[in-house]
Amino acid sequence: MGIATRLPPQRAADRRILCLPGYEFMFMAQREGWLDPQRVQLRETASGSETMKALTDGSVDAGALTLDEVLRLRAEGVRLSVALVFDISAGADVVLARPPIRELNQIKGKRIGVEQSALGALMLVKTLQAAGLRRDDVQVIPLTWDRHEAAWQRGEVDVVITFPPVSSRLFAAGAVSLFDSRQLPDTIVDVLAVRQQVLEQKRDAIRHLIESHLRGRLHLQRNPQDASYRMASHLGLHSKEVLASYKGLVLPDLASNRRFLGGDKPALLASAHMLSDVMFKEGCCPGRMTSMR
Repeated sequence: MGIATRLPPQRAADRRILCLPGYEFMFMAQREGWLDPQRVQLRETASGSETMKALTDGSVDAGALTLDEVLRLRAEGVRLSVALVFDISAGADVVLARPPIRELNQIKGKRIGVEQSALGALMLVKTLQAAGLRRDDVQVIPLTWDRHEAAWQRGEVDVVITFPPVSSRLFAAGAVSLFDSRQLPDTIVDVLAVRQQVLEQKRDAIRHLIESHLRGRLHLQRNPQDASYRMASHLGLHSKEVLASYKGLVLPDLASNRRFLGGDKPALLASAHMLSDVMFKEGCCPGRMTSMR
């Protein structure tokens, strides 16, 4: 089974690789030999858009995506099911400001860097609501997430909506948190999306991938220092920074995944409906979600 997961381009400044923390357990499993390459191959892509394209053209069987990306593909007719919740943002997605900005009411007229995605739009909408501002009260600067740190360093933005590992380095550089995803519970979610036609054909491979991910998660839980050392290079972080990159992320275990995805009314369904409504209103999706089947 082929699975695509995004790996943004190496940064020109220091050639460090950036990988999203929630997906890293798969790669650690691959490096440690826990993931059988005869059953599952991980294919790294340059962006979420490339992963979506690979799922659309059928060159991969599954992809690591955000929930909004899954909803967008489903709206375009790509039949996908969610097989695993990798992580849930509970403070990891954050609105960071450059001092002397320290309060939300100080962002009026400021330049806000944000990714042009449904989740970026959602965080921006909720941030402005909390600040009592309208969209035309700020300057919105579209930025893909791999450009957040460089734009910050060049002084191109006053505020940026971002997440680990970028946020970890910006915090270290003195950034101030104004708002985060704790105000949006169970909404910003990274998932394993599987093409529906392969669910039965490659069920054993899907189960093996999930078990390998959960083994990596358990290793971080039981032996965080060793896991940090093993994941640091691929995350593009010093081993001492790895644990900080997971701060604000909920990493669901098997029981939690069953609650999110199982039964007639899976817990993730309500989040998907809310996100679908935001996407439709923001023009990120041609229509509202009516079903997850």
